[in-house]
Amino acid sequence: MRVIDLTHTIREGMPVYPGTEPPRLTPACGYERDGFRETLLQLYSHTGTHVDPPAHLFAEGTTLDRLPPEQFIGRALVIDCRDLAAGEGITAERISRRGELAERADFLLFNLGWDRYWGTEAYYGDYPCLDEGALEYILRGDYKGIGFDVIGLDPISDTELTRHRRLFSGRDMVNIENLTNLEQCGDGLFWFGCFPLKVADSDGAPARALAWFD
Repeated sequence: MRVIDLTHTIREGMPVYPGTEPPRLTPACGYERDGFRETLLQLYSHTGTHVDPPAHLFAEGTTLDRLPPEQFIGRALVIDCRDLAAGEGITAERISRRGELAERADFLLFNLGWDRYWGTEAYYGDYPCLDEGALEYILRGDYKGIGFDVIGLDPISDTELTRHRRLFSGRDMVNIENLTNLEQCGDGLFWFGCFPLKVADSDGAPARALAWFD
């Protein structure tokens, strides 16, 4: 079995969404003093590679811990969008051109090639986003989730989080942000899992995202 890690490592000083704080990893116990090592983790729930549920936007929306475990695993397809210019929209045609593969997938993962900017100011730039037609295509389907190698489903400038609201307004699905290494997944279907921390009443959580191939 071949496994690809699609997850950014959580560390101090890592990129975070504007207005939040980077994680703090504070030594709490040490080998010499305590005989073991333990670290105090302080981080926002949407740090690094993470999963958004409907509760991220809606008070009555489903929280991550209330979603069934099968929500986080299935067959995925990468939609290659690396040729798009900054700010250009991801269209429904870009998805539909993948034909039956796009219809059979449980997750659509959009490769913008943006992870190459991780750790630079460019990561917060004008990355391409789904247009209205692509959102409609996804909502008409039976997808468990969508994912991106950028910091948000919406542009940084959209403080209303319009696409998030449209996605979660009537569906229990997940949105995965800050993926990486999507170019290693090929152009066919593969097994995918995004496993968030199980936190009570969770509006989102860091996740280990993996692709594997039989």
